[in-house]
Amino acid sequence: MLLKNNIFLVLLTSGILFSCGTESPQSENTKVEDYVDPMIGTDYHAHTYPGATNPFGMVQLSPENGRSGWDWTSGYHYSDSLIAGFSHTHLSGTGIGDLNDILVSPVINKVDLNKSRAGKRDTYDYVNKFSHDNEIAEAGYYSVIMDNGIKAEMTTSPRMGYHRYTFPKDEQQQIVVDLAHAINWDWPKETAIEIVDDRTIKGVRVSSGWVDHQSVYFYAQFSKPFVSYELALDSTSVSDQSTNLEGQMVRGLFAFDNSSNEPIVMKLALSSSSTDGAKLNFEAESGHSFDDQVAENKLAWREQLGKIKVKGGTESLKKVFYTALYHSTTAPALYSDVDGKFEGGDQQVHKTHKGDQYSTFSLWDTFRAVHPLLTIINPEKVNDMVRSLVHSYETTGKLPVWGLAGGDTGCMWGYHAVSVIGEAYLKGFRDYDVEKAYEAMMASVMQDIRFTDLYKQYGYIPFDLTNQSVSKTQEYCYGDWVLAQVAKDLGKMDDYEMLMKRSDYWKNLYDDTTGFMRAKDTKGNWREPFDPISYGGHDHENPVKDYIEGNAWQYVWYELHDIPTLIDTMGGADVFVAKLDKLFELPSDAGDASSDITGLIGQYVHGNEPSHHVAYLYNYAGYPWKTQEKARGIMETMYTDQPDGIAGNEDCGQMSAWYVMSAIGLYPVTPALAQYQIGSPVFEEAVISNADGSEFVIEAKNNSDQNIYIQSARLNGKNLDRSYLTHSEIAKGGKLELVMGSKPNKSLFK
Repeated sequence: MLLKNNIFLVLLTSGILFSCGTESPQSENTKVEDYVDPMIGTDYHAHTYPGATNPFGMVQLSPENGRSGWDWTSGYHYSDSLIAGFSHTHLSGTGIGDLNDILVSPVINKVDLNKSRAGKRDTYDYVNKFSHDNEIAEAGYYSVIMDNGIKAEMTTSPRMGYHRYTFPKDEQQQIVVDLAHAINWDWPKETAIEIVDDRTIKGVRVSSGWVDHQSVYFYAQFSKPFVSYELALDSTSVSDQSTNLEGQMVRGLFAFDNSSNEPIVMKLALSSSSTDGAKLNFEAESGHSFDDQVAENKLAWREQLGKIKVKGGTESLKKVFYTALYHSTTAPALYSDVDGKFEGGDQQVHKTHKGDQYSTFSLWDTFRAVHPLLTIINPEKVNDMVRSLVHSYETTGKLPVWGLAGGDTGCMWGYHAVSVIGEAYLKGFRDYDVEKAYEAMMASVMQDIRFTDLYKQYGYIPFDLTNQSVSKTQEYCYGDWVLAQVAKDLGKMDDYEMLMKRSDYWKNLYDDTTGFMRAKDTKGNWREPFDPISYGGHDHENPVKDYIEGNAWQYVWYELHDIPTLIDTMGGADVFVAKLDKLFELPSDAGDASSDITGLIGQYVHGNEPSHHVAYLYNYAGYPWKTQEKARGIMETMYTDQPDGIAGNEDCGQMSAWYVMSAIGLYPVTPALAQYQIGSPVFEEAVISNADGSEFVIEAKNNSDQNIYIQSARLNGKNLDRSYLTHSEIAKGGKLELVMGSKPNKSLFK
């Protein structure tokens, strides 16, 4: 498979997967959701899950291998051959593991709940072997026939998981509900199962992991009564026939009469607020049969994926594109009940002021392309997501850095909630308390935690007081610039001037002699010796490194908000472009890099986010054909339609959103600027459906795997003399007409 290695070559002329030839007759009748293959990304290091979910759904019902490890952060990895069960919450493509809550496992063999040990699948009596040949993964549906003969099928509604288990004839029907099951960082603190009646159970799992506190309440009902049950506590004793058991690690075993050999359907609703909230969600979303819910889920995905319709290209290319669009819209995840209630970061139950509450904000990753994409295809959700972030501030006193389960993991650096809120505001999304949102953003940039006190004191973060100081400084500069633009629009000029001054702090770390961003100590001395290839990992891995999951070659380009000044600082456009070229030409040596560094083209690292905008920087220097060449090459080598078809951690949609935007020929280098740089679209046509019913069409005539260069560009019938589109141009509808060719047009966009 293509993506088994960390190092990739740009094969611009390969044309194997990405040929833009004539559409096959099959594609004319194929629904958009049929192109989705959730198995893409389950192998290598992408860390996606293959199970069922709804667009932005609360429930992600997916198989659990039952194994901990970096490649099992989503609970499943394609290399595994065992299934411990099916749990209801999952993270898509993260580098740290949490969730995987409320494990359900069908079994036919005798089960001893006493011997089960959380996190140790070899002690589970309910682990089953399986083969990928017996799996089906689709948008909104997953099934597997395990080696014991049980067929397990999954689908979801927004707040509920639908299970259907078909057992072998004459075998005992049993279902385990395991609240103790945990992998990676997650660990149960309090769990409970209560028997409501002979078809219905409810309970809660409270855990600590990547996020300090997470409450998952559930309300579940079986399609037929269970004839017996056992409840086990902490894997040491089995209760009598009590109808309620509480403790750190509660499990239940439910047995059913199999005389009719009918499948068992289990519907299980979630809530973060209470079991009453889970019951309310159940009552609102349990009305369909299993098959009808599969159809409903597919309709939801058809509507979501149909917001961008593409023409041209191979079936494989469409499969890559629509799977990427699917992955881009599984998070942020719905977090509030049907009545608006949810548990906040203060561990109190709150109610939304308006709309839905969302969580799972992988902001260090997703501010780059996921949230810009959502402002185009899901504008109806943008205000809700802004309100969700602001509500986190109202309950905890700060915006989340990496929001999960109503709380904050604090993972990574910067204050990129400011970018998401600021981008929304500057694009005209205002259906929230603007002054409260501004207050929340100011609280983030003026805080004295996470080394922002050093940033304000020195005008950079000194390396002798903390590690990864260069990246941290650059991250904060971008956030300051974003908020400065909001402050200016609101007429808060004192704030604007202060924040603009801070946004220039990156200049304090630029070294003219080497042409790189370098670390300084409190006395203003550079760290010596300096090696621009040397990588920095996480705090515990490389405590003396100066860059976050990257090196000087990747972070010198991070001035997202001030690229013209960076070009001038480096010595002008030609010097800037020569350095960019060298980035892609250097040896692809990952050296002392962390495991996040994958997908190398030279020292360009596509498998990790800091490089994601870099191919589009040629546009700013007057070399747009190089952007077109590099963007097309990255798409060709970093994405396939196989399980290992994503070059690095998916990170809640960012890897896929990069592809979606690039495949239609656009990329938001500076998200809050509300502009999209033009690259090289891979389809003959992409039609974006706007919320007001208008359409924006991107047409690329003569497109093919050889014709990657734009020869001419017209916007709404007029020649386009710039290498970008604005958000408003897309949002109001129109047409971008590109003519493609095999040789660069070096006079275009001059």
